[in-house]
Amino acid sequence: MQRLAPLHLYFYIYHKIFYKKIIFMNIALIGYGKMGKEIEKIAIARNHKITLIIDINNIADLNIENLSKADVAIEFTTPHTAIDNYLKCFEAGIPVVSGTTGWLQRYDEVITLCKKYNSAFFYASNFSLGVNIFFKLNAYLARIMNKYDNYNVEIEEIHHTQKLDAPSGTAITLANDIIKNITRKQKWELNTEDKINNLNIRAIRQDAIPGIHTIKYESEVDFIQITHSAKNRQGLALGAVMAAEFIKNKKGIFSMNDLLKFD
Repeated sequence: MQRLAPLHLYFYIYHKIFYKKIIFMNIALIGYGKMGKEIEKIAIARNHKITLIIDINNIADLNIENLSKADVAIEFTTPHTAIDNYLKCFEAGIPVVSGTTGWLQRYDEVITLCKKYNSAFFYASNFSLGVNIFFKLNAYLARIMNKYDNYNVEIEEIHHTQKLDAPSGTAITLANDIIKNITRKQKWELNTEDKINNLNIRAIRQDAIPGIHTIKYESEVDFIQITHSAKNRQGLALGAVMAAEFIKNKKGIFSMNDLLKFD
């Protein structure tokens, strides 16, 4: 590739990620809340077809016969229903893309089930390109700040009041990357009193906020802060549809690192 100026390089990368040749798909949409509806709009705009929509009123329709009409399932539901949904898709031989959070204590179980049925599973706590760049920035900053124990670090996440889990899956991903890189932090806790050994996460719920995540390092003399703020759900929905395009006809376990190839 010829040497490009920084601005031209940005648009080259953006084009390669978002405008590569799209393969038509039949999609089963499991979960039809605000995210599900946004995913539907973007999928149709990218010339895909929604062959099945599952919501709370027609759960019985999530069966092998209906799923067999789809190439891939996109799942955004609740922590209490997600794993049963994954299993039904695995049994039907349908790859699953999921953005449901709050169930990761059973992650190993899901991976075992996926391998048992020789299926495919793509999970992300957040499908936004901007958030995944933010993940990389967060991990890099944590490696630097590990040397400076006079700075304490905290996470604050703000979401709409309809969000069921706290902290958010995105906040947990950020927290885990900080703990991997900062040796003085043993684990994350929600509203912890032990802010010396543990990483404090503050979860705030306010109407109509898609998602704001802030990492703050503070000493007695200053603070360093990085923030990602989502304007809407479009970035999340686009990332989920791109993940579905990526996982079609594949077997195995995948994440946003596989799709975006940041590493």
